[in-house]
Amino acid sequence: MSERNGNLVRRLGADDLAAMRDLLRCFGEAFDEVTTYTQYQPDDEYLRRLLCKSTFFVLVAEHKGVVVGGLAAYELEKFEQARSEIYIYDLAVNERYRRQSVATSLIKELQRIAKIVGAYEVFVQADYIDEPAVALYSKLGVREEVLHFGMPV
Repeated sequence: MSERNGNLVRRLGADDLAAMRDLLRCFGEAFDEVTTYTQYQPDDEYLRRLLCKSTFFVLVAEHKGVVVGGLAAYELEKFEQARSEIYIYDLAVNERYRRQSVATSLIKELQRIAKIVGAYEVFVQADYIDEPAVALYSKLGVREEVLHFGMPV
């Protein structure tokens, strides 16, 4: 848990279902995909099980008790060496709170947690056209040029 610029950054646990649902709404609004993130949300038991997993990280930034941003990340255990890395799957900040170091605070807290769990790296993907995200991640890490392929099931 950390505090910066009046924003509290904390990891959610099994009893933080209301904050998790607030974060889902925040993701939906930030990504302009409200239906995707809100219409078919899992039930409380599913979310509780997910939030209990030691390899799933949900961090929120709260301002005066209101969720203003957050991230969801997964620890990926590697097979070529006995180590793991943490993948930031989603990260969003409410438009009103952008450019106030909220995303940086979330990533820094995840890096702190990653060190505790023994991960060797935190990584994230960004779309070329998402200039604010590319600028943020370039400031915090080393840029790699990769291709991402989605394959239907």
